[in-house]
Amino acid sequence: MRRLAVIAFALFLSFAMATPIFAAEDGGSTLHYFGAAIGLGMVVAGAGYGIGRFTTAAAESIARQPEAAAQITAAVNLPLFLLEGIAILGEVFCLLIVLMR
Repeated sequence: MRRLAVIAFALFLSFAMATPIFAAEDGGSTLHYFGAAIGLGMVVAGAGYGIGRFTTAAAESIARQPEAAAQITAAVNLPLFLLEGIAILGEVFCLLIVLMR
């Protein structure tokens, strides 16, 4: 946990120091592009991690009880679809940040 906090603090400092780099010539800021890119990466990574955890748990359950494979698959499908839908919505919101600016 401490390592994660140190990495997060280092990223925060590097982004804060790099803010003048993203300043536009007309006085506006283009930092929202960078934020949208970071947000999109976090959405995709989080969704991938969640889908991987669901799939791993389902595969282990099916390996333990092969006769219950149909019920396990049916129970896992809905959360996987919801997780994928949330990931798509996150991607759309990140792209809207870029397009609406």
